[in-house]
Amino acid sequence: MRWVFASVLELRTDEAYYWTWSKENTLSFLDHPPMIAWFIRFGTSIFGDTNFGVRFAGLLAMPISQLLLADIVRRVTRDMRAALLAVLMMEAALYYGLLMAKVAPDTALIPFELAMVWSLVRLTESGDARWWLAAGLFGGLSLLSKLTALMLIPAIAAFILVPDWRLRWLRSLYPWLAVLIAVVVFSPVLIWNGMHDWASFRFQFVRATAAHDFNLRTLGDYIGLQLGQVGPVLLPVVLFAAGLTAWRGYRHRDPVAVLLSTAVLVPFGYFFWKSLTLRVGDTWPMFIWPLGFAAAAIDIAMRPRESWPAWMVKGSIFWANIAIASGLCIVVAVFLYYTVSPWNFIGKTDPIGGEAGFAQVASRAEGEMQNSGATWIATTDYRVYAMLRWHLRDRVPVIQINERSRFLSFRDPGLDRIAGHAGLYVAREPDDAAILASTTAVLTPLGQVQRVWRGRVMDTYVLKKLSGWTPDLSPPPVSPFYKWRQLAEDRAVYRHVVLADTVR
Repeated sequence: MRWVFASVLELRTDEAYYWTWSKENTLSFLDHPPMIAWFIRFGTSIFGDTNFGVRFAGLLAMPISQLLLADIVRRVTRDMRAALLAVLMMEAALYYGLLMAKVAPDTALIPFELAMVWSLVRLTESGDARWWLAAGLFGGLSLLSKLTALMLIPAIAAFILVPDWRLRWLRSLYPWLAVLIAVVVFSPVLIWNGMHDWASFRFQFVRATAAHDFNLRTLGDYIGLQLGQVGPVLLPVVLFAAGLTAWRGYRHRDPVAVLLSTAVLVPFGYFFWKSLTLRVGDTWPMFIWPLGFAAAAIDIAMRPRESWPAWMVKGSIFWANIAIASGLCIVVAVFLYYTVSPWNFIGKTDPIGGEAGFAQVASRAEGEMQNSGATWIATTDYRVYAMLRWHLRDRVPVIQINERSRFLSFRDPGLDRIAGHAGLYVAREPDDAAILASTTAVLTPLGQVQRVWRGRVMDTYVLKKLSGWTPDLSPPPVSPFYKWRQLAEDRAVYRHVVLADTVR
């Protein structure tokens, strides 16, 4: 089902954006480390620039993650049924059972974080300090996938400090060698940032520290999103098991229980806190739950051995079975809705349909270019930029004229076809062309095009001829064309900042 889903589902805007990264030879990127670009380049080198090719490495990441997850649980419990339970939980969670087909930095992070935890489980099992070196390698690869891997540091610190072995590892050279290995593996991101004024670190810091007013809606969005993506029954099962695992681990100083429970509860609590004032992205907590599935499967296997009351043992098994059965039904239903059903039940808020139908925009844009004599396309939205590049396959230069810090170290997109030539300006309504007010650009309206999905208009885009101006592809950091949008801020604040910069 995932392979079919990956083949027929249109690329989402972020996936197309990461695909544009895969065409560049640069050490890192503003938004994320480079692993996702390497994943996509691997898949497209085999299957070409197709939906399946872009998503192929992510599809491979799922069974690899499941094998690691199963072996973690098997080594802790010595029970293959518990290992199978963890794998089934992952299949029954919508985000993994189906939406793991959608490639994202988290798709790359998950197998590496599980490999790191697997190495630490092997360390606990064998006492062989050399497993620290493997953990360092996979920890570095996790960071090379997404910076949210830093949220696992409290769990690793607790893994070292809470059990009785703390003095052994604090005095040992191996954990420090593991840190050194992780830093060396992560060095491409450090080098790139050193070359570009620590741009991506500053970018993420602003997103993490942006101040907003208290908002119950964003909290509800976060909880609702987790219930939808993990499962309305599975999420409470996993959180309850993670809590019991924490109680067991910290009470008995069990290294693996401490590691797994802290790796789930600390990031979940952080995102819960952030959701009080900020909308948490749909993929941000994605790295948490595979470790939660491991904790849940281990907890269910351990309860009979610890002489828990029979009703609690039976209850845990009952609710786990309900969670898996209901979750698998949801996964199948969503798969059929997006691959077989012709209807749109959710309207403009549909998470897949909300980013589908860009082929219509690209086709109309290409036609208007021929009619108007334009040789390149300009936009002010990275999503429109990415989707136009994907559908036009770089037959014409597509330029995001603002937020140029997103494109540091990128190759020349074809300046010889841009400089001195008219372009086609494409923007989503309401049109936000205020940033061009301080330039010599002249915009001439050409028309509109609608993006339609299953008979419903999802968005409308304006098309204008742009003449009399050539964009600066490498503007200085003080330029309003350099700055990336404060993604943690709302659009109104962004407009205010752009207008103020333009006036100055």
